[in-house]
Amino acid sequence: TTPATSTPVRVQVHYGSVKKLGHWTDSRAFEVRARRGMAVLDLRSSRIADGDIEVEVDLDHSMVKLLVPEDARIDHWDLRYTGRGRVKDWTGTDGEGRRIRITGEVRHGEIRVHRGGIAILSAMFSREYVKDVRRAHREGGTPTVDDPGRVA
Repeated sequence: TTPATSTPVRVQVHYGSVKKLGHWTDSRAFEVRARRGMAVLDLRSSRIADGDIEVEVDLDHSMVKLLVPEDARIDHWDLRYTGRGRVKDWTGTDGEGRRIRITGEVRHGEIRVHRGGIAILSAMFSREYVKDVRRAHREGGTPTVDDPGRVA
């Protein structure tokens, strides 16, 4: 399946960290370029259209954390490694849900996959979540950063 948007969302980090949490995009195609940094991408939003999600990475001494739905299938067959590198998926089991295809190159880095409750905790331990809770309290709504897939 081809991603819905023709141009991928680009996330770049050099010697720092970037967190994209909650309803930050509706795209299904991403390019992540990181040099000695960390990027967190939340792919659980209900605003992301159905179909495969494509994540192309170019990592050098970096880490990318993907927050995905509990039933996501992670496909990293086309990922190349130079030096140390790996995909850490603590559950180790793919579900029957949306396929997330990771391609590109990892040079001395790793990709961490957080699902379900662990993904919620990862999002909650962030400044973005605190800001979202304060916004929700002010407006009388519900926070969305912790679980953007939640139906309001």
